[in-house]
Amino acid sequence: MKKFKNIPKFKSEDDEREFWANSDSTDYLTWDKSELVTFANLKPSTKTISLRLPESILDEIKTLANKRDVPYQSLIKIILKERIDREHRTST
Repeated sequence: MKKFKNIPKFKSEDDEREFWANSDSTDYLTWDKSELVTFANLKPSTKTISLRLPESILDEIKTLANKRDVPYQSLIKIILKERIDREHRTST
């Protein structure tokens, strides 16, 4: 039987997220008896910010959002996430 490592205590969710992103979970637990679980109403934590944009950019975003049939604020989040992911890929 495989001996598993102890899962460390984390100071924050960010620390835990970083740990699992860089660790092999099979060193810490077995997935043999795992079950799929759905968290229907789970939403990531959000923070409200104020962002000043030139009206022309906001108009373009609203036009793109309308074409995709998504709210413009959701499109802004999508675009930001895609760009962040691209930056991470090119910086490594």
